Amino acid sequence: MDNERIAELFEGLGPVGIRKLFGGKGIYFDGVIVAIVLRGELLLKADAESAPDFEAAGCRQWTYTGSRHGKLVSMPYWSIPDSAFDDPDEMAVWARRAYEAGRRAGK
Repeated sequence: MDNERIAELFEGLGPVGIRKLFGGKGIYFDGVIVAIVLRGELLLKADAESAPDFEAAGCRQWTYTGSRHGKLVSMPYWSIPDSAFDDPDEMAVWARRAYEAGRRAGK
């Protein structure tokens, strides 16, 4: 996903900064990380308060198997509902949730 498309998706939230992160990209708004692009997939930040909304919308949480212990590790990033990619107003709602989760995390 190129930076122009990322900026377009987050227009409803405001101007975002994009930096290299985890071999992908970190997306920041107002100094707060709100999303990442990992292996070409855009994932939004969530927390205990907002994760149920993502789950109810059918989104998937980013997980991976730890190389040292072989256990499943859950990260605080979730996929975006497909409908949000084509609806700027819906995307703005999800982006705002991600920003609020990032602020609550203090990062």
